[in-house]
Amino acid sequence: MTSRAAPSRSAARSGRDVPVALYQQVKDHVLQKIGNGSLTAGARVPSEQELVQEFGVARMTVNRALRELAEQGVIVRVAGVGSFVAEEKPQSTLLRIANIGEEITQRGHDHRFELISMRRASASPEVAAALDLAVGASVFHLQGVHFENEVPVQLEDRYVNPRLVPDFMEQDFSAVQPSVYLVRNVQYDQIEHVVDAILPTAEQAHWLQMAADQPCLMLTRRTWLRGVPITWVHCVHPGMRYRLGSRFRTDPVHGG
Repeated sequence: MTSRAAPSRSAARSGRDVPVALYQQVKDHVLQKIGNGSLTAGARVPSEQELVQEFGVARMTVNRALRELAEQGVIVRVAGVGSFVAEEKPQSTLLRIANIGEEITQRGHDHRFELISMRRASASPEVAAALDLAVGASVFHLQGVHFENEVPVQLEDRYVNPRLVPDFMEQDFSAVQPSVYLVRNVQYDQIEHVVDAILPTAEQAHWLQMAADQPCLMLTRRTWLRGVPITWVHCVHPGMRYRLGSRFRTDPVHGG
């Protein structure tokens, strides 16, 4: 006698099969391939066109399935490249100045820093307040993107006090990361870290190759030497690709 799979609980209650939405069928197909190991972390997911042909559904149906998988952190979609199975979100520390390039290479992945711009600028009121300078004072402004296996994971937007780092603009940041150069060459005795959940601006979304309605984590860091600010940097991470956290030892105390 031929065996038959048992109906789902919802179908059993209704006494008939419950139809599964077409986009959900596509999602389930991708999830099944990930679950059985056919698609491993970092592997390319079949393209929209391939899934359209395989399931005989509309492109918008497949697009919805992939979009929801990306929103759930199951896959990563890279504009103009394709979709890939997401890896476990890497975590960066909050207790020290993290070297993102080192963190990435320790995971066995490739790190690349792409310089967007580096220039001398006039301090806006916000920048002047952060670096304890007069409004309009000269500052160094650098922007760049950090890539992990060619996927952007951090947008760095940094202001530097020329009084403490006069040679900053003369460095080759294709050879050394800005934060690594500063840590190696400029003493500091205070660090401030602030983490915010934000929606990216259109420019930030462009450089991070993500939709503007997807959340980001923004780590804002300032360092000082004897009360004088050295640098003020915003590190913007796509929330679906990164997380921030720390674990540390302390003396035994009461409380939670």
